[in-house]
Amino acid sequence: MTEIIFQRLHPDARLPSYATPGAAGMDLAAITASSISPGDYAIIPTGLAVEIPPGWEGQVRPRSGYAARNGVTVLNTPGTIDADYRGEIQVLLINFGRETFHIEVGMRIAQLVIAPAPQVTMRFGDQLPQSDRGSGGFGSTGSN
Repeated sequence: MTEIIFQRLHPDARLPSYATPGAAGMDLAAITASSISPGDYAIIPTGLAVEIPPGWEGQVRPRSGYAARNGVTVLNTPGTIDADYRGEIQVLLINFGRETFHIEVGMRIAQLVIAPAPQVTMRFGDQLPQSDRGSGGFGSTGSN
């Protein structure tokens, strides 16, 4: 198992945790109270910094319940935390809902998924090999 080390930057910061044994994402909690009006967004601090090993990334993702019930999601989903970033983890939430969304200290606001993110070698080529899909873009694989 890969170990991830967090640093507490604020006394109210909570170590992220998995809600269930099979969860892919660990919950991130807010360290400040805030309110987000409909159509508005806010950067919510977690009071945590993290050391992610090289070749991995942290993906900040929405909590599905807030999206379904309140229209609140992570604006830049998934937000990426690079392996060499050591600043505070902050969550950019947007309220697409009809009512003001209230955040309390300690409230779970997003999920953090640790995922492989290998760096690759890039180069230009004169041509790309053909594929069955070809250059079909948006909606080209069907409506379902």
